Amino acid sequence: MCKGQVEPAPHASGVGPKSLPNPSTGSANPAASLPALWGYLQPALDHIVRSPTNNLTKAPSIEVSYHMGIHTAVYNYFTAQSDSGGPPATRALPSIPFQHNDRNKPSGTDLYEQLDRYYAEAAEEVFFGAPHDDSSLIHYLLPCFSRYSAGAQSVNRLLNYVNRHYVKRAVDEDKGWLRLADVFDAVAKTIQEDDTRDKIQQRLKERRSEELKRWGYYDDAPADVLAQAEACAEAASPLDRVVPLSSLALRRFRSEVIDPLLAIPKSKNGKKKKPPAPPEKPAVPKGRLARAVKELLEMENEDVDEKRRLAGELAILLRTVGIRIDHPLRKKLDRFLAQGAST
Repeated sequence: MCKGQVEPAPHASGVGPKSLPNPSTGSANPAASLPALWGYLQPALDHIVRSPTNNLTKAPSIEVSYHMGIHTAVYNYFTAQSDSGGPPATRALPSIPFQHNDRNKPSGTDLYEQLDRYYAEAAEEVFFGAPHDDSSLIHYLLPCFSRYSAGAQSVNRLLNYVNRHYVKRAVDEDKGWLRLADVFDAVAKTIQEDDTRDKIQQRLKERRSEELKRWGYYDDAPADVLAQAEACAEAASPLDRVVPLSSLALRRFRSEVIDPLLAIPKSKNGKKKKPPAPPEKPAVPKGRLARAVKELLEMENEDVDEKRRLAGELAILLRTVGIRIDHPLRKKLDRFLAQGAST
């Protein structure tokens, strides 16, 4: 996808790869089983998410016939599951780590979980391709994230039937990013004996709004601000929460790329390293990304506008993948950007 890429081409817009044609399946039915469906889907996913391209903000396309074929195959697969009461029996393929089917799970669960594993592997490629030099890390991450997120948005549109059929139902069943149990204790404290069901529902709605305000939502905000705040909250959610496919991909970028880069490395005895620091100087940040940010912000020979661009794009990245506003690195970037805006 962008292995080894360190110096980005921020505004490159050259000709990308050609649209991927519809692969021949012969007499095989892509909707017959999960391995069959995945074998049909994966070339499109790899092309959209992983293939090299000069335009990092636009994912490579697939031909219209392939797009329609995927929509039909996914629709037929979900329909077959609904009619039979569960996933059809499948045989794992050697190259795909399919898990055993659970016929008690709602239809679409197996495909959703397979997509989650796919994004985890794609994000791991970004992590393992990161340069060892901290000074190059931010220059590597930003174009990689732009490419990855563009692909994720394209797949989200391609497989929107999964969102409409599986994700929406799961959220309605209280399996989404914010569950009743998450807010029940806080809401329960405000419930009065004479409260009606409508009043309780209103308190739950207010509690949800409070959560979204942590991600940029505000009262009477337009729909796009609400959608963006909810996408950030979804990306910040635990891995067991069901979220739309675009947020699923962003959450995996957080869990497989950003969280490890934020983590403080452990010493050989299993304890976090605490190197001695002179009393007059603060301790050097331990996590790789924190070190990279510190180095960026303290570079004297870096162009000020370029430094602000990199800091601003990284701040957006962290927010988008679900790093909370009170995280020390987000606060550090926000302070730097605020200082620049006031001068």
